[in-house]
Amino acid sequence: MNWDQQQGYGQGPGQGAGQDHGPGYGPGYGPGYEQGDGYGHGERQPYAPQQPSAHQARYIPQQPYPHEPCPQQPYPQEPYPPQQPYGQEYTEITGHPGHADHTDYAGRTGYEDRTGYEDRTEHGDEGEQGDDAARAGLGVVVEPAAAEETRPEPAAPQRDRYFDTLRALALIRVVTYHTFGWAWAALVFPSMGVMFGLAGTLMAKSLERPAPKVVRSRLRRLLPPFWFWGVFVVLAMLVHGWIPDWEIVYWVVPLGDPPGNAWGEQAWEILWYLRTYLWFVLLSPLLLRLFRLAPLPALALSLAPVLVLSFVWAGPDNRVGTALWDLSTYLFCWMLGFAHRDGVLQRLKPAVVVAASLAALGFGGWYAFAHQADLGTYDLDENPLAQAFWSAGFVMLLMWAKAYFGIDFARLTRFRRTNRIVTVFNARAVTIYLWHEIALILAVPLIDRFWDVPAFETYLPLESQWFMFGVGWLLIGVFVLLCGWVEDVAARKKPRLLP
Repeated sequence: MNWDQQQGYGQGPGQGAGQDHGPGYGPGYGPGYEQGDGYGHGERQPYAPQQPSAHQARYIPQQPYPHEPCPQQPYPQEPYPPQQPYGQEYTEITGHPGHADHTDYAGRTGYEDRTGYEDRTEHGDEGEQGDDAARAGLGVVVEPAAAEETRPEPAAPQRDRYFDTLRALALIRVVTYHTFGWAWAALVFPSMGVMFGLAGTLMAKSLERPAPKVVRSRLRRLLPPFWFWGVFVVLAMLVHGWIPDWEIVYWVVPLGDPPGNAWGEQAWEILWYLRTYLWFVLLSPLLLRLFRLAPLPALALSLAPVLVLSFVWAGPDNRVGTALWDLSTYLFCWMLGFAHRDGVLQRLKPAVVVAASLAALGFGGWYAFAHQADLGTYDLDENPLAQAFWSAGFVMLLMWAKAYFGIDFARLTRFRRTNRIVTVFNARAVTIYLWHEIALILAVPLIDRFWDVPAFETYLPLESQWFMFGVGWLLIGVFVLLCGWVEDVAARKKPRLLP
């Protein structure tokens, strides 16, 4: 399988899906992130009595005038949680003792990342708050002396629209590349490097919890949508003459490229992203520990494996070798996610970051064009070393700009339709990534049927690839409606047509 065939998700979350996934396939839409303080830890303020409203005054006995004011006893009042501004990096809001914690976006997909594949616990203090709300709804007035303290409901975790937008753009770029095959697309926006960078950030955030729990969460987010999709692909290949062997186990856990026949290759070739994302998830507890021992040296050395494979040893010519190449190509981007989460990039001088990024971009671009004659194209997907360095420089600038300038794209919420599209893309990243190739495959015979309708033949640009691109997105939308609910089930949430 060549690299042009292997271009895929972003996710991802990531694979993104994830493509976060990334798949990433996520995802695991989660990332130097600032954490919210949850319920504040400031000094306790004494209870300040307020003047009763006009409605309350009808039920509170009035004291005759003049009246000596009675001294008010201060009531203990827990401080309210600070308001989280929209677009702040994924925050973690801890509930009251005895209640479940509200975890941030990094606990979602599949960025888990919605990209990519994370957990999100959705619990709340529904008992006391529900009773208080019921009393308020019935208009029942509680005397101040008998009123019980009402705990404010924790604010919902805010999503970072900067990362959400990057993930959505990565998915769009993947579908565009698989439609038109433009070699320059990866130079304009290296979607897979971006997806792995976002997924690495979310993974570092999630690993603040026990590592086994985080890994199980990723697997739960990633595997059910993959299994659901795989049932249709495997059955179709069996009908078209495929005879599987023991390697069919990779259709259960894709630690290696799942096998298949040539008839279904266009559908299953994108699974390299899910396989790479899965290996990064399994290795992340160790990688993060090594990174935090020496952040900058670990970040620099993460480019060494792809250099070794390119100039010293090409690795075995099997599924293991293919996995080594993909892991080595995007290892630096994944580690950049760690660096962003831990604030390493933000602490570097801007001149150092810009110089290192431009150097990586320069080398990656030069190597791609210098070997154009050997590979027949300057497409980065055909050149792992060029892909690794170009993606490294590009993603480093994106991550550093996010941390240094505090970019959050919060204004995106003012554009309701655009904001809605970004939300759906992140919530259904795994579905979009897995099903987009099948949608493009089905678009061809569907358009062929349009030629049988004279009006369509006359007025529609049936020969245009742009028309196929549009039909492909319509079919992707159908698959999102029909199959996206699997992501909700994997996340232990109520299935919905659209998030």
